[in-house]
Amino acid sequence: QVQLVESGGGLVQPGGSLRLSCVASGFTFSNYAMTWHRQSPGKERELVAAITGGGSSTNYVDSVKGRFTISRDDAKNTVYLQMNNLKPEDTAVYYCNARYFVTNYWGKGTLVTVSS
Repeated sequence: QVQLVESGGGLVQPGGSLRLSCVASGFTFSNYAMTWHRQSPGKERELVAAITGGGSSTNYVDSVKGRFTISRDDAKNTVYLQMNNLKPEDTAVYYCNARYFVTNYWGKGTLVTVSS
């Protein structure tokens, strides 16, 4: 049974930090490119950060460059999103995604709220 379980969301003040985790099971994690996406109320889901299988390459949406870092630990079947200097506009449900060719899995998301 394939599962992606996100955790680490919560309420944080502007300028604060959070680290999201996504634990995978039920597939060969190391083969999969992993991405983090987010969706705010009334907006489309957007790709935030991506990391290739093996972790050799990463990519970020412009709005988070220099503030967010994606990483993976294939021994733990886990992908992380370190979020620093958070802004109110980062408030969203964050989802992890695993992709290998046409195979695509989603987690259920974790809510991040940035507010004073």
